[in-house]
Amino acid sequence: MKIRVERDKIIKAVKKLDGIEIVLENAADAREALSLILRKTELLKSDLFKKLKDIIVTVTQEYKTSAVDYNIVFTLEFSFEEDVTLDMKVAFIRELQDFFGKF
Repeated sequence: MKIRVERDKIIKAVKKLDGIEIVLENAADAREALSLILRKTELLKSDLFKKLKDIIVTVTQEYKTSAVDYNIVFTLEFSFEEDVTLDMKVAFIRELQDFFGKF
């Protein structure tokens, strides 16, 4: 399963949780920021998080109205162990999206 998260939401989440302003330029930066976020949220403590094998992060630029008006969006692809049901995956992702929805 995949979700999209805007760069600014990740930056604001790290600022709120750790008090630092980060720069996200690429997928590696976003992956590191996600690690900072997850370690400070209840998601890290959930049993389902333990069944999460990997989060694959890719970066894309979405152009709103012109070549100079764009937004960087990170696609997060979640890889779970095989015994995780679809409902459990959705619950985990919904909780993460709800977290980012606050920003």
